[in-house]
Amino acid sequence: MLEALIAVIVLSVGLLGIAFLQLQSKHLNFQGIQRSSASTLSHEIIEKMRNNGAALNDYLGTVGGGSLTTEPSPCTDSAPCTHQLLAARDLWLWEQSLDGAEELAGTVSTGGLSEPTACITGPAGGGTGTYTVSIVWRGQSTQSDVNADTCGQSSGKYDDSPGDSAYRRVLALNVYIDA
Repeated sequence: MLEALIAVIVLSVGLLGIAFLQLQSKHLNFQGIQRSSASTLSHEIIEKMRNNGAALNDYLGTVGGGSLTTEPSPCTDSAPCTHQLLAARDLWLWEQSLDGAEELAGTVSTGGLSEPTACITGPAGGGTGTYTVSIVWRGQSTQSDVNADTCGQSSGKYDDSPGDSAYRRVLALNVYIDA
C-alpha cells in the first residue's frame, strides 16, 4: 500500500511537470509567432516605402488599433494613383494586416498582433536617409521595459501599473532608403 502511494505521488509530480512544460511551450510559441509576424510586417512596409520613394514623408507617423478608419480610394484607369495616394493605401492595408482584419471569427478580427502600434520615423520631409519601423504589441507576461524605442510607450495599452509598459514588446528595424 505504501509503495502504491509513493508511486502515485511520483507520477503526480511527473505529470505536473509535463503540464507546466506544455504551458511554457504554448506561451513561447505565441511569443515567437508574434515576433515573426512583426518582422514580416516590418519588411513588408519597408519594401513598399522603397518602391514609393517620392512619398516617403507620407509614410511617417503612427498606425495600429484601427487608427486609419477610412479606406483610401483604389487606383483605377480613370483615377490613377499619385505617390501620396499610394502611400495612404499602403499604410491603410498595412494597418489592416497589423490589426488582423483579414482573419475574422464572426465580426471579430482574430489575426494580426495583440494590441499593435506601429511607428515609422525618418528624416523630416522624407527623402534619402535612415528610417525606423517600430512595431509594438502586448506580450503575455511582464518584463522590465528597457527598450529605448518610445513607440506605444505612453499609450497605456502595455502597462501592468501606470507608466511601466511591462507588457510592451518591440521590434524596431532601421533601414537606409535612397529616394
